[in-house]
Amino acid sequence: SPSSSGEPRHSIRPGERGPVDELRDDWPSLSAEQRLDRFESLSRVDAEEFFLGLSAIDHVFMLERMPVKERRLWIRQLAPDDAADVIQETPHEYRTALLDLLDAPARREVTALLAYAEDDAGGLMSPRFARLRPEMVVGEAIRYLRRQAEHLETIYYAYVLDGQQRLVGVVSFRQLLASAGDRPLLEVMQPEVIAVPDTMDQEEVAQVVAENDLNAIPVIDAEGRMKGIVTVDDVVDVVHEEATEDMQKVGGMSPFDTPYMHTSILTLIRKRAGWLAVLFLGEMLTASAMSGFENEILSAVVLALFVPLIISSGGNSGSQASTLIIRAMALGEVTLRDWWRVSRRELVTGLSLGAILALIGLVRIVGWEALSGAYGEHYLPLAFTVGVSLIGVVTWGTLAGAMLPFIIQRLGFDPASASAPLVATMVDVSGLVIYFSVARFMLAGALW
Repeated sequence: SPSSSGEPRHSIRPGERGPVDELRDDWPSLSAEQRLDRFESLSRVDAEEFFLGLSAIDHVFMLERMPVKERRLWIRQLAPDDAADVIQETPHEYRTALLDLLDAPARREVTALLAYAEDDAGGLMSPRFARLRPEMVVGEAIRYLRRQAEHLETIYYAYVLDGQQRLVGVVSFRQLLASAGDRPLLEVMQPEVIAVPDTMDQEEVAQVVAENDLNAIPVIDAEGRMKGIVTVDDVVDVVHEEATEDMQKVGGMSPFDTPYMHTSILTLIRKRAGWLAVLFLGEMLTASAMSGFENEILSAVVLALFVPLIISSGGNSGSQASTLIIRAMALGEVTLRDWWRVSRRELVTGLSLGAILALIGLVRIVGWEALSGAYGEHYLPLAFTVGVSLIGVVTWGTLAGAMLPFIIQRLGFDPASASAPLVATMVDVSGLVIYFSVARFMLAGALW
């Protein structure tokens, strides 16, 4: 198959791994020197294929270690949107020098892209797209596109623009090739075009592309002028990036800007220490909660045996619920206005899950008492205390975990900030209050 430059790649039999595949697999575990040595050992065609497949961070890594002449050669291999990503990942003091390595037309395109926020559609798009005039006929359009094909980002679609560069229609290459050469383009094109504004967040762009099953989507400004296209490969990168960021937030840490193996120990500590400190301070409230029930614990030490069971069940149910809702929000399956429907569903779910765990807890206490006599004569009130507490704590944990992402989004923050550890910490404290309040009520006559 051809490389991105149009040159044929080395012939590789089916199932055989080439040097590019081997280097791509080994790349994360290689040292800086090993990476450079392995890259320089590739043939020109393989080196180009490998370099163009790297992430922006790895592009910066490679360019920083190249001589200036090599650096100019390789950065000019990148498409304008990829070059813009590389420059955005470069420290500010080196950006101008990197821009100067581009030829004048590419420099103008990259500078225009850098004017957009990194996470906006404008910062994600490529300005090199197939454009046609509405007065063309099909044959003329095909001849024009054939001459321009080498400089285009993709040839899935061609976009019809008027004299003011406003988007008036779109036509696929299949439609062009299937139409008579003298047929007017206005009769072939589709006038209703799905487009996104240049200020739309990249995650929303990915959703629009996925919902409409598109290979590329046009980007327009406030006046309707077409500025570029976002292709499906860019969307895949966005989905991967956003999913990684959300997973890190759900895990209770600040998002990382670099792959794990490329992140320094100091950065790992800094990104994780803040949330851990917050969660630790939150967990300290459990000691305060238990001190409020000190008399009950002293009178019935057996209650303390079930504290880990109770609070972990509530934390686990809350973490499950928050993870489900965060993911549903990310996929657009639920929105803020669905909070009431979600709360009703999770209330029923929480009660059911709590009842299942309560039954298991009852069987465990009664069975263990029959085998060892560990809980004394009041084992039945204790078993029902644990059972009722589990129903209450699991139901509360499920509701809290489901509602917290809605609250955080309503406040204008990322719902993924409702991390599983945060939900678990919050439910731990409230779960203790529920457990000992139930125990105080149900065991008052039996133990005190």
